[in-house]
Amino acid sequence: MSLDLHPKPAPDDLTSRSSSAARSLPSDKERAALAAALRRALTAGSLPGDVDVTRLRRAEYSTDASNYRVVPDVVVMPRTVDDVLAVLEVARDRGVPVTSRGAGTSCAGNSVGPGVVLDFSRHLNQVLDLDPEARTARVQPGVVMSTLQKQAAPHRLRFGPDPSTQKRATLGGMIGNNACGPHAVAYGRTADNVVSLDVVDGAGRRFLAGAGDTSFADVPGLADLVRRELGMIRTELGRFGRQVSGYSLEHLLPENGSDLAKMLVGTEGTLVTLLEATVNLVPVAGAPTLVVLGYDDMALAADAVPALLAHQPLAIEGLDARLVDVVRRAKGASNVPALPAGGGWLMVEVGGASADAAMARAREIVAASGTSATRIIPAGSEASAMWQIRADGAGLAGRTPDGKQAWPGWEDSAVPPAQLGAYLRELETLMASYGVDGLPYGHFGDGCVHLRLDIPLETSGSVLRTFMTDAARLVGKYGGSLSGEHGDGRARSELLPAMYSAGAISAFEDVKGLFDPQDLLNPGVLVRPNPLDADLRRSRAQAVLAKPPAFRQQIGFSFAHDDGDFTKAVHRCVGVGKCRADSTASGGFMCPSYLATQDEKDVTRGRARVLQEMVNGSLVTGGWRAPEVRDALDLCLSCKACSSDCPAGVDMAQYKSEVLHRGYKNRVRPVTHYVLGWLPRWLHLVNAAPRFANKVLGNRRVAQVVLWSGGMDPRRKMMEFAETPFRTWYRRGGASSGVPGVGTGRRHGRPDAARDARPKVVLWADSFSDGLAPDVPRAALKVLDAAGFDVIVPEQDACCGLTWITTGQLDGARKRLEKLLGVLGPFAVNGIPIVGLEPSCTAVLRSDLVDLFPDDPRARAVQGATKTLAELLTDDATKPDPDVWTVPDLSDVTAVVQPHCHHHSVMGYQPDEALLRDAGAQLTTLAGCCGLAGNWGMEKGHYDTSVQVAERALLPALRGMDVGDVYLADGFSCRTQAADLQGVDGVALAQLLAARLPDTF
Repeated sequence: MSLDLHPKPAPDDLTSRSSSAARSLPSDKERAALAAALRRALTAGSLPGDVDVTRLRRAEYSTDASNYRVVPDVVVMPRTVDDVLAVLEVARDRGVPVTSRGAGTSCAGNSVGPGVVLDFSRHLNQVLDLDPEARTARVQPGVVMSTLQKQAAPHRLRFGPDPSTQKRATLGGMIGNNACGPHAVAYGRTADNVVSLDVVDGAGRRFLAGAGDTSFADVPGLADLVRRELGMIRTELGRFGRQVSGYSLEHLLPENGSDLAKMLVGTEGTLVTLLEATVNLVPVAGAPTLVVLGYDDMALAADAVPALLAHQPLAIEGLDARLVDVVRRAKGASNVPALPAGGGWLMVEVGGASADAAMARAREIVAASGTSATRIIPAGSEASAMWQIRADGAGLAGRTPDGKQAWPGWEDSAVPPAQLGAYLRELETLMASYGVDGLPYGHFGDGCVHLRLDIPLETSGSVLRTFMTDAARLVGKYGGSLSGEHGDGRARSELLPAMYSAGAISAFEDVKGLFDPQDLLNPGVLVRPNPLDADLRRSRAQAVLAKPPAFRQQIGFSFAHDDGDFTKAVHRCVGVGKCRADSTASGGFMCPSYLATQDEKDVTRGRARVLQEMVNGSLVTGGWRAPEVRDALDLCLSCKACSSDCPAGVDMAQYKSEVLHRGYKNRVRPVTHYVLGWLPRWLHLVNAAPRFANKVLGNRRVAQVVLWSGGMDPRRKMMEFAETPFRTWYRRGGASSGVPGVGTGRRHGRPDAARDARPKVVLWADSFSDGLAPDVPRAALKVLDAAGFDVIVPEQDACCGLTWITTGQLDGARKRLEKLLGVLGPFAVNGIPIVGLEPSCTAVLRSDLVDLFPDDPRARAVQGATKTLAELLTDDATKPDPDVWTVPDLSDVTAVVQPHCHHHSVMGYQPDEALLRDAGAQLTTLAGCCGLAGNWGMEKGHYDTSVQVAERALLPALRGMDVGDVYLADGFSCRTQAADLQGVDGVALAQLLAARLPDTF
């Protein structure tokens, strides 16, 4: 079959043939008129922000999880079904295109478009009814799938398909793309689980689509089309389970129940707009057990799939060894369970009426696997870790093993499972011929392969076009589908002639004409498609059009992982949307302000989109100081959770610091940058008369004036300064002694012979611990001494510059860190561990330090030597001799534990939790930010959001504490927030341990 595609545009051709580019772009005046008409049409309960034409909002919605960028004219967040109907009517009257959007995680560009973007996820996100007897649920299109799963779980029910994005994917999006997920082997696709759909088509007709009406009365002409195309439908469509490309007209056949609802699933918003859906639920499988099978490579693993399908598994997933290696590097080896030998693995899940029955089925799978490299993992933490690798695949596969950016496009091709091994071998050969690389994984039980490739989109889309054209021919050769679950979108619609005849393509066009005669619903997708290389957000054409400023020069952070290129750094965000995950849950570290506001501007992805628009310079034109950039970053707490939790490795805290650094370079800064950003400097001054400062600022009226004039919220309480800072106390009572050839510091007084036999450790008292919470380093000194360490306290101040970093004063931060390297560097290069106490300061030494000093070997040495107290006490290389000391018994301790965000994201809280549990403590560990985040929560304009964040997890937990329970928090901010908002005093780990030791000083 010849493949008739659009000719490849010249690399610098700015006249894209896409409908979005060809369409006359409205002026600001016309856009404002459209917005005014939409506002007038909405119901009385709507708010001004529900219709948004700001550049900030349009930037946030200009891309999804695909390669494409189409800036909408207006974004609407409807609150009611009537709102949706009103918006669609205005759009029809004015001839304005409409694109429906849920979580915006489409990999094919299905949820971006010109004209109006309708975001259903903000308000229309409820489970309206759940009938456990009928096993059905009625849902709004914006409901997150995991929300439905949680409400169904008490009835031992679930929605069958479960894509890896289920904690942020909406049911409307899943219906739009015909999503599947790992368990589609057992439960089918979304189409197989839909009962009925309440929809409105492009002609304005609202109807309930379901099964059984062979006349299709709601859509005149559809029955005639089906009769005319019976032969084509029966021979070309519905050939295997994962054939979701094009329109699934096979569901309209009388032998398939004449099911219009199922046919509309997977139409990607091009035929109808979904208002409500009724879906089937299935029983939760009993005793799920995971079998991991190792093979020499992925193709051999694929060859084994047909034999395994005969045993009715719940899921068969494929994992490449290179992807697992990426997980080890990104998440740590402890996050990867022990795997059988191999270069590729199958994860096969089975269930049963009992654990014994499931285990018997697991053994059957092993016997049929054709490999001796096997492991059976019962339900539990290890099985969850395996599934987490799979869940993070879309983000982790966004980088090849050598660190290159990998892009979607050929993202989810599928072939019949019997053909999968042969297809993978030829696909690898094709990739090699183009010199591109990627990490394959996917739903091997259904023949579906996920793959992102390091195609150089930052320079040209030509390789994307030629590779995908050849890949489309390849998948057609094996009777496969361009898309196995994500839809065709802008990425693959142009390639449909590779798998369908001219007659089928013509039939698709006729169907579009029946449902959407004006071609206003998601135009340029599926029918009369845009070229697959049009509207690429990283294309050369875009770069030439935008004339972006130079963002490569190193001024602040090195961005070493991105070749010193800020543009490349912000394009790490490929839109997988994990930052939006589980927004209805009570906790979560990433994007705490988004969890509070549910606004796209307050999520890592939304901020990254605005920064991407800043660097391309076409929509956000003000550079570093653009108001859109300021607004996008304003509620970023710099919690750094995205640096670890985002599978793409986005570090918005660093991006924010960089923007502030460059935006205020040689300019007057906000007053808080001088007051809070220079806090360690003011602590040195206060140390001269702390009692006087506390007395003056203890007057509430005086404190409020000082807070207000310093750019802080007067509702905050003034901090209390230590009357005797830790290092002052230590100098007065400690024995002074240098460490020959290493550095100078005071060592805790013991007889020299006994002291010299002990392992040395440096106790680093950061500015906060020293001047605001000296009891913490005093307690740490007591613990380290009791644990048998020779403790060295540096004589010189060693500030990490944290507050300079968070306020974007990176030159000032480097000055302080240069001094710190002079103080701590000699200890580190001589292999002496450095114990940090304040998590945010410790995190600077473990992360930002090397990004500010990428070429200084002392920085690497300090990074490697710095440990938390729990790490020191539990790491095999540094933990105390058990004959000398063991952790005190904490079996009588019940604690609410607030891990600091930087502790969670940079060091990891697992050592602390393990130490506490091993000591017998009963813990409630919170999975969420306290909401203060250092200077951020103190600043004017942030108080209300700070409290909202605290209400997600911290404050309810504190209110639920019993008398005698402990609030445990190493972070000074976390303790401050609890005391300020709930009147609860917290203790650090060092204090909890020290309280169980006899007094030694």
